[in-house]
Amino acid sequence: MKNILILMLGMAFLCGRADAQSYSIIIKGGHVIDPKNNIDAVMDVAIADGKIAQVSKNIDTQLAKQVIDAKGLYVTPGLIDIHSHNFFGTQPDHQYENGNLALPPDGFTFRNGVTTVVDAGSSGWRTFPTFKAQTIDESQTRVLAFINIVGEGMRGGYEQDMNDMDPKMAAMVARRYKKYVVGFKLAHYEGHEWAPIDRAVEAGKLAGGLPVMVDFGGSNPPLSLEELFTKHMKPGDIFTHCFGQLRSREYIVDLQTQKVKPFVWEARKRGIFFDVGYGGISFAYSQGIPAIKEGFFPNSISTDIHTGSMNNAMKDMLTTMSKFLAMGMDLKSVIQASTSNPAMEIKREELGNLSVGAEADVAILNIREGKFGFFDYTGFKVEANKKLECELTMRAGKIVYDLNGIGINPAVLSKSSE
Repeated sequence: MKNILILMLGMAFLCGRADAQSYSIIIKGGHVIDPKNNIDAVMDVAIADGKIAQVSKNIDTQLAKQVIDAKGLYVTPGLIDIHSHNFFGTQPDHQYENGNLALPPDGFTFRNGVTTVVDAGSSGWRTFPTFKAQTIDESQTRVLAFINIVGEGMRGGYEQDMNDMDPKMAAMVARRYKKYVVGFKLAHYEGHEWAPIDRAVEAGKLAGGLPVMVDFGGSNPPLSLEELFTKHMKPGDIFTHCFGQLRSREYIVDLQTQKVKPFVWEARKRGIFFDVGYGGISFAYSQGIPAIKEGFFPNSISTDIHTGSMNNAMKDMLTTMSKFLAMGMDLKSVIQASTSNPAMEIKREELGNLSVGAEADVAILNIREGKFGFFDYTGFKVEANKKLECELTMRAGKIVYDLNGIGINPAVLSKSSE
């Protein structure tokens, strides 16, 4: 009888130890900002089996195999950059389509807290299978895509070929690869024809209502933005480079009144989304500052990252987000425009949040204090005293970037040294 009692107590002890490690990781004491769930407070985040298991105050650390001390830091959903160029390759004359102007995502995403990117039209309906095989399938970063309405994609002069803009073929490829394709892209078309945007919108309708991201190209004189918004784009479509100021394009802020044009506000009410798409020359403070001052915040903050923009004024996702903090957006709005909002725009609302059951894509951010100069491509500079910095990134519950070793597990280290 005594032996049976000892055995039962031993089993209870082992079961207790198993229960005590029901979470793989607890992120302890960080300021959680999860706009979708309206959380903006110091909370703990528990992760199990690669998913968010609990978000609440004072989760018992004995329940976790590993604890990450996030005191004094911000814990957010993994960031989503919905305008990037990732179809890198070896063809020197292909630009962003299998060329040397695009970037392999894992090299720049995780160090910025980015766990999801959306390639913005680098591949077309003809070239998407190659992009999937050599980039999407080989990346730890979640890579989604807007398919270019041009079959060849962003291959320089090919983007002017209206004969290669096929809504039926684009929609067919989108349906075939619906796990990865979130919409369509029109970019860089030079001319006064409306057919390119109309064909992209038609592809979206044929594919079951997918959104279209519009880079408005250029023309002289510029085409009417009001006509674009009211007669061609549909609710749910995305106007990228929204704070650009180029001679060949109409812009959203009237330089004389320093106000956002009335029809732009109406377009937002109608359901058009406004995306930053910072890029090389597609953001100017002369548009951004008066718009933010008036309360016209972008729906989504994105980089339009490529080999040119990352080495110029744009830099990266966190620098871009920091610029909007410096212009007057509050931190929660900046996080929302980098997580739940872009997830909604691409109709992947399972992303960009810390809901229980969601895949554990997490960014732990620090706000570094100091003296910083944020400039645009024109040379205009805004000085700021704070800048966002990534301390740690998790993708599907796995630590994929750790700046200062806060995710190092002492228990694992001690065990490995035995």
